[in-house]
Amino acid sequence: MTGLFISFEGVDGVGKTTQVERLRDYLEAAGREVVVTREPGGTALGGSLRQLLLREPGDAAEADGADIAPRAEALIFAADRAQHVAEVVRPALERGAVVITDRYLDSSLAYQAGGRELTADDVRGLSMWATGGLMPVRTYLLDMDPTAAHRRLQHDADRMESAGDEFQQRTRQAFLDLAGHEPGRFRVIDAAWPIEAVWEHIKADVDAVLADAAADERAAAQAAAAQAAVTKESDGNTPAGGAR
Repeated sequence: MTGLFISFEGVDGVGKTTQVERLRDYLEAAGREVVVTREPGGTALGGSLRQLLLREPGDAAEADGADIAPRAEALIFAADRAQHVAEVVRPALERGAVVITDRYLDSSLAYQAGGRELTADDVRGLSMWATGGLMPVRTYLLDMDPTAAHRRLQHDADRMESAGDEFQQRTRQAFLDLAGHEPGRFRVIDAAWPIEAVWEHIKADVDAVLADAAADERAAAQAAAAQAAVTKESDGNTPAGGAR
């Protein structure tokens, strides 16, 4: 069975965690192995890098007042992503699991190349090198006005969440621009809808993704069987001792 890689994106507070959990439960009920992970922080190394990057309330790094330069920030995110793919994502995909990640490459493009105003090509190239070019088959962008989304948060704001309204608005627009450039991979869903409505849209699309993957597997199996039959027939027609 072919593994599937799915990501969820959007500004903080749009409800990614809720929908990730619903998708995990749905796929596990259908008999699939599901690996749920996140960026930054999907590995032991990533957990340490997450503390550096986000400086959640109470972190020692938060108290020292030092900031992270935009290029350094992009490099730390790329290091987290490289370890995440090598340790968690690729091994799971290779054994046929569905991997669902809360944030991936698009978050770096939106936050570092959008919110931080770095060069998008540099950020993309760095992460593509770090991951060996691995991209999700589907990305669900839960879109919502950042001000409204921020009111949903049930914890103290971390370093990214407290970066200011202008930063959050730029980041949201960067996500939408990314989706516009890759309509085949992205599905943009209004996160202001009720939770059930958001889930129904995701469920319908996931069912279509699974159906397409199954069709591709059948086609590949048929092609392999046809090639094996041709090879067998060719071997059977070869005179003993080899061709003369």
